[in-house]
Amino acid sequence: MANKRDASCIFCKIIDGEIPSYTIYEDENIKAFLDISQATPGHTLIVPKTHVKDIFEYDPELASKTFAKIPLIAQAIKASNPNIIGMNIVNNNGSIAYQSVFHSHFHLIPRYSENDDFKMIFGDNTDSYSKEQLVAIQTKIKSELES
Repeated sequence: MANKRDASCIFCKIIDGEIPSYTIYEDENIKAFLDISQATPGHTLIVPKTHVKDIFEYDPELASKTFAKIPLIAQAIKASNPNIIGMNIVNNNGSIAYQSVFHSHFHLIPRYSENDDFKMIFGDNTDSYSKEQLVAIQTKIKSELES
């Protein structure tokens, strides 16, 4: 997949240097830069240089080149501040999943305490699914992987 761009995309403009950014890492495949919102200090975005809308548009080669750098950058962020005790890595896909820029990106959000300015809440639906329902979901997903 070549490094195609979308002229109307803010992240493509950042990649091309049309919009300034606080870049912390860049190679021929990805760019990592500080999120201007800084949910917590060090909040970084990793974007592939190829314009893909979301995770569903990745091919294996682009995924490999993008995902391989996430641990490297996460480790550098953590090493940069001794107060970082954890990190959320978030990838939103589609507006229903809170994606607001439709160029795939990964948020690396350093965590400093339970009281920092970032929250994630997962519903607990453990009692909502029978064993049979879980097996049906499992079977459908596995069949997609086998096709």
